[in-house]
Amino acid sequence: MALIDIKQAEAEEPDIVEPDDELLQNLKDYTAMAFALIWQRQAIFLSATLLTAFYFDPLNAFLFYVLILFFEVQDIVLARKVAQLKVHQRGAINLSLFWILVNTVLSSLAICIYAVSVAFSQETGGHFTPLFFLFAAALFAAMNNHQLVWALAIRLALYGMSFVVIVVRDLWVVRPPLTSELWLHFFTVIFVMYFLIDCSIVFLKLYRKNLAHLNKLHKEHERTKAAYKIKSQFVSTVSHELRTPLTSIKVSLDLLNSGALGPIPANMQSIVETAGKNSDRLSRLIDDVLDLQKLEAGEMTYRMETLNVQAFLTDAVEGNAGFADMHQVTLVPEFDEKPWLFVDADEMRLMQVVSNVLSNAVKFSNAGETVTVGCMQLDGRVRIYVQDRGKGIPQGSEDKVFGRFSQIDSSDRRQVGGTGLGMNISREIVEHFKGNLTYESAEGEGTTFFIDLPHAMMEGSASRAAE
Repeated sequence: MALIDIKQAEAEEPDIVEPDDELLQNLKDYTAMAFALIWQRQAIFLSATLLTAFYFDPLNAFLFYVLILFFEVQDIVLARKVAQLKVHQRGAINLSLFWILVNTVLSSLAICIYAVSVAFSQETGGHFTPLFFLFAAALFAAMNNHQLVWALAIRLALYGMSFVVIVVRDLWVVRPPLTSELWLHFFTVIFVMYFLIDCSIVFLKLYRKNLAHLNKLHKEHERTKAAYKIKSQFVSTVSHELRTPLTSIKVSLDLLNSGALGPIPANMQSIVETAGKNSDRLSRLIDDVLDLQKLEAGEMTYRMETLNVQAFLTDAVEGNAGFADMHQVTLVPEFDEKPWLFVDADEMRLMQVVSNVLSNAVKFSNAGETVTVGCMQLDGRVRIYVQDRGKGIPQGSEDKVFGRFSQIDSSDRRQVGGTGLGMNISREIVEHFKGNLTYESAEGEGTTFFIDLPHAMMEGSASRAAE
């Protein structure tokens, strides 16, 4: 069934980007670049205005700058509209493209007319400043306007015509021989135009290559999400379907082991006890898998409240005392009743974390040893610690400790059972509470796990503590 769903999801997904989708992406990339480079453009325009105002005509320079600022404002307005467009708004997309191209034509014409007017006010052949301004404008367009081919083509065409007008006008007026520098200027302009077109093509190809790569990544991401969703649904369904019959089996085995249904024959007792332990283990595995699936799907629910840490740990020690007794291990609380420490957390989920850490400490302790449970205030945080005196954790094993379906001893002969999910889930829960779950260990000396949580200051702490 899951395979069919995946194939259906892949069949429904388009293999290519729709034209309107691609156009909208081009428009958004183009306007995003306009936003990103707005201050660079203003610096260029202001510099050109000041230079030409000082050396040529201040009035024309001022009028040029005002006109350019007007077109810049229009670009910003259009960019804001484009940012809000959706793929299905085909009319609005086409209209935005039209006005962007119109504004491109007008702003490019303003730059060209001003550059040509400055050139015409100079003597023949001395056009370094206006030609360089045109070159800078064309190079800027080649590098930053490649997202929208029509806008790039418009700018390069108008700037190119302005180049030609300036140098051809000199040739027309002077009519020099081919060996004149004016002809050198003309051929240099042709070379510069070729260079600018070549740069534009290079940047355009790079942009389209990156866009195709991003589209491919987007498709793979969508496929991965579809497969992940199906996997999560499958795990959740199977886990819930297993839980119901397993509950009946577990209850039946518990009744048998308790003797409520009568004595168990001696030759069957060990088998029934083993079945009971394995049903417990399978039940914990199902619970952990369901918790893991909820965490991955972001569906884990939390009921946050302010907890008295000392009172909470007292309940945790009492709740896990029976498990410790089974392993002949003693739980030793090690904390003062005052000063009261508080944390913001979900009591049930935090109890799940502490119980998991405690059970691990008990399982890895030898009979007759003690496990210490305590808390302290540390740099504005509350630290809960669980210390055992077992064999310790080898160095470099953190990935195994907090990994999924992994344990320090993963051999078939391991003495300690477990799902390999508990510590991973515990760390996720603690991090949701804006805390950290870490440990320190020395082989042969034991391990101490630390649960560090933000200290919560609350009004009426004394009355809360007294409850």
